[in-house]
Amino acid sequence: MTVTKMSWRPTYRSSKFRNVYGKVGNREHCFDGVPITKNVHDNHFCAVNSTFLAVVTESAGGGSFIVIPVSQCGRLDSHYPKVCGHQGNVLDIKWNPFFENIIASCSEDTSVRVWEIPEGGLRRNMTEAVLELYGHSRRVGVIEWHPTSSAILFSAGYDYKVLIWNLEIGEPVKMIDCHTDVILSMSFNTDGSLLATSCKDKKLRVIEPRSGAVLQQASCKNHRVNRVVFLGNMKRLLTTGFSRWNTRQIALWDQEDLSMPIMEEDIDGLSGLLFPFYDADTHMLYLAGKGDGNIRYFEITTEKPFLQYLMEFRSPAPQKGLGVMPKHGLDVGACEVYRFYKLVTLKGLIEPISMIVPRRSDTYQEDLYPMTAGTEPALSASEWLSGINRDPVLMSLKEGYQRPNQLVFKAPVKEKKSVVVNGIDLLENVPPRTENELLRMFFRQQDELRRLKEELTIKDVRIRQLELELNNLKNVSPNNV
Repeated sequence: MTVTKMSWRPTYRSSKFRNVYGKVGNREHCFDGVPITKNVHDNHFCAVNSTFLAVVTESAGGGSFIVIPVSQCGRLDSHYPKVCGHQGNVLDIKWNPFFENIIASCSEDTSVRVWEIPEGGLRRNMTEAVLELYGHSRRVGVIEWHPTSSAILFSAGYDYKVLIWNLEIGEPVKMIDCHTDVILSMSFNTDGSLLATSCKDKKLRVIEPRSGAVLQQASCKNHRVNRVVFLGNMKRLLTTGFSRWNTRQIALWDQEDLSMPIMEEDIDGLSGLLFPFYDADTHMLYLAGKGDGNIRYFEITTEKPFLQYLMEFRSPAPQKGLGVMPKHGLDVGACEVYRFYKLVTLKGLIEPISMIVPRRSDTYQEDLYPMTAGTEPALSASEWLSGINRDPVLMSLKEGYQRPNQLVFKAPVKEKKSVVVNGIDLLENVPPRTENELLRMFFRQQDELRRLKEELTIKDVRIRQLELELNNLKNVSPNNV
């Protein structure tokens, strides 16, 4: 297969998205005074849905992020409450696509946590998570929600493992152990039956997540892959990375044959990471460079030339990361087809950037807004784990966003256990008789709790990894017979 080299300079062709332009929100629509994290980890540090905006923040001890209602623009109070339960820096945050108030976070403290944000936002600091998930032995860098099941969460750690969590029971149910270095990004196809990963070992993989089987693998020698994204139902993957000459580059792949890219495209000579964003409804690809203020956008086609350069949004302010508003949160009356929330660290500013198709008519533009993935899960966690695949439940944006039914997120209830040491239950309040007895009991309990927590954490992680390895062996052995 020959690799097609293309120029991204404009060649004019008939496209309704040829004149799409970026419009920055007015100052009153921006969020100011936000203490955006200075962490250099290559993530967005920002997550958005139609109700809330979440941003990872600087904090003196542990890790934290803030959650702001998207309607609450303007300057942020310096004492604005935070979600601050992690003991290490927060590295990634993602909203559940089906519950507007459920957000997952992962951290350097090796944990993944699921939080329930109260209606209207936080009124005081939140330290108690709905679920605390421990299974990784090193820090967790990337998390992704399953696109069609509301209770399946994927996490990738610096222990080179991907864990699949069933939030209905609060436990990991699968470990994908095929990577030999740090996993840089994860992306799902439309129905969540395939997982694509990019890894620091310079390999691009397409994985069947339930079995952990690697269906396709590419060793990228000329194109160092950094980020990967599925292109909807086109059976294509797009990766961003660097060429052997250290120029920023994108590549298009056939998901069923990763032996060689369909095409490669040099973008520029800058050194910042390229974040890809794909809109399956409009078939538009957005490329945003970390550390620069530009967003290039293209139209993807199934036939040559495959990638059609449209235009470039330019801004002098460098972006640390970008959050993306889901489709049901867009202003369809203004012909808005995409919206970014750009983090400008130096100014402590978050500014919305709307991508708009210029139209003269005020009526609803059906050609811009096909039926899109909605806010209702297509299947439960147990259904997906049993091998069932279903496409997302679609919704129309014509009547505005109206939720068909009010789902309620239910976390598994953990049984209360007792820890008895020297005849004293450390988890119960046993009233002491004297002040000296109180102090002795307090220090004894502190030491004992510290020791037990360390032992439990080590053993728990080891037990879970062994259980998952055992499951892997059970799944592999029938195929070998």
